[in-house]
Amino acid sequence: MNREEILDGLRRSPKVDVCVIGGGINGISVFRELALQGLNVLLVERHDYCSGASAALSRMVHGGLRYLENGEFKLVQESLVERDRLLRNAPHYVAPLPTTVPVFDAFSGLGNGIVRFLGLTRRPSRRGAVAIKMGLSIYDFLTCKRAMMPRHKFRGRRTTLAKWPALNPEIRSSATYYDAWVSHPERLGIELLDDALLAGAGAGALNYADIRAAGPGQFVVRDLVSGRSAEVDPTLIINATGGWIDITNDTLFSPDARPATLMGGTKGSHLIIDNAELYDALAGHMIYYENEDGRICILFPYLGKVLVGSTDIRVDDPETVRCEADERDYILQSLGFVLPGIKIRAEEISFQFSGVRPLPTSKDSFTGRIPRDHFCTIVETSGSGPAVLCMIGGKWTTFRSFGELAADLALERLGRTRRVTTAERPIGGGRRFPPDRAEWIARTAREKGISGDRMGELFSRYGTEAEAIAAFIVAAPDAPLPQAAYSEREILFLIRNEAVEHLDDVLLRRTTLAITGTLSLEMTDAVLDLLAAEKAWTPALRAAERSRFLTLLRDRHGVDELSLSARNEQRSKKCETT
Repeated sequence: MNREEILDGLRRSPKVDVCVIGGGINGISVFRELALQGLNVLLVERHDYCSGASAALSRMVHGGLRYLENGEFKLVQESLVERDRLLRNAPHYVAPLPTTVPVFDAFSGLGNGIVRFLGLTRRPSRRGAVAIKMGLSIYDFLTCKRAMMPRHKFRGRRTTLAKWPALNPEIRSSATYYDAWVSHPERLGIELLDDALLAGAGAGALNYADIRAAGPGQFVVRDLVSGRSAEVDPTLIINATGGWIDITNDTLFSPDARPATLMGGTKGSHLIIDNAELYDALAGHMIYYENEDGRICILFPYLGKVLVGSTDIRVDDPETVRCEADERDYILQSLGFVLPGIKIRAEEISFQFSGVRPLPTSKDSFTGRIPRDHFCTIVETSGSGPAVLCMIGGKWTTFRSFGELAADLALERLGRTRRVTTAERPIGGGRRFPPDRAEWIARTAREKGISGDRMGELFSRYGTEAEAIAAFIVAAPDAPLPQAAYSEREILFLIRNEAVEHLDDVLLRRTTLAITGTLSLEMTDAVLDLLAAEKAWTPALRAAERSRFLTLLRDRHGVDELSLSARNEQRSKKCETT
């Protein structure tokens, strides 16, 4: 259903079983869970799907090694189970990631770790080999039955520096274990959404829409694209807006009935760096290290660049977060500590992003001590209004189990029973995933009449969903985007099938053009032309959209119009040289 059909349906029959507010990864997860059970469920997202914290993760799918010292064993075990499920259910986007921890001491951190484990507030200290060995042994124990990846191993100083000669020479040893990473997290969210929408006629979703109380027990959904509205009458509301939960509750409850503050999120910022020496120095591993202040940092190869992060700073307004200059300095300083011989120039920071971790409210003086677990709390409304189930906390890796938890509470509340489980349900392009990728690519290329190289590109971006996209591409004349490995028909498929309303939906989330630093001004204008034609925008609307996107890219991601123009020139010179 498109936007108009959903609103028309609500006007005819405003009653729904559940209204999920928030189209981040957790909101989409619970929406999918409920849709698969046959419920009449509506998802409302104020911005684009997976555009907030769900687009600002570290791109890791992990158990949370450092959470062990906080005593969060249940969370680590759950995260490792969900990590392994994602490796099976979404192999097109989630893959193993060898992770190496530089070790600078033998016994340090034991006493401090015990204090933190006991729940006493205390700032972190350097973790030595013994503490790291204990944590990794627990990690291995929690995954030994599945044994999907190798167990951890230690290397001495000489062997470590032989493999990673750029590491800080003060290291004593290193430890390597395996977690996982996700290449296209926003696309995975879209695939989960599609799974829900295909589950039955009772599921509907709107991005760029909001919901507000219109009176006791009365709510109105407003389409922010068209300006149209419709009443909605949910039996239950699920608030899955993450760092915005308290703000959302303010729009749902009267001032005298608003619940206490639930959220106390922290900001995490990351940099994408285009430096060949840095990329090569990692030798395909993630380096999981402690900065000099004891805070955990990461860097790993990401789609041809290097991702480095992150910070952990309390924030009051999740709407305005961005990576500030002092955060960039902190991240680069941490990088200089672990790889002291590699210097990063300002122009090599090709992209930056920042998001708010949806953590529960806490008075802990050190943000690293705030629990990363998830839970739900139900806020009752006075009179005949629906209760509001708030999804508190959570991390990207556990979106499925968190959605399952919230859905089961909703089902219990509604007197319904679960009929479908998602634990082993493949996602999107992970369905019918071939054991022999090369054979699948070659065969599908022949069947669709497309080159093997092009089919390989599509498979790397969409998994087995590439088959449908290839069929769309060859159905009409196509042309490559300027200076990009995408084509016009491929972009048109995304615009027509994936709820695209704005330019940043395509360039920041449906594709990896912006985050990988490949986006140029010429590419931007080419995609804008396609989008403007599909939406029948006037020249004034097209110009306004261009200005809005370029401002967003500059203010939130540190990429200005001058940088985009420079990329045009660089690629033109490279093509001439070639």
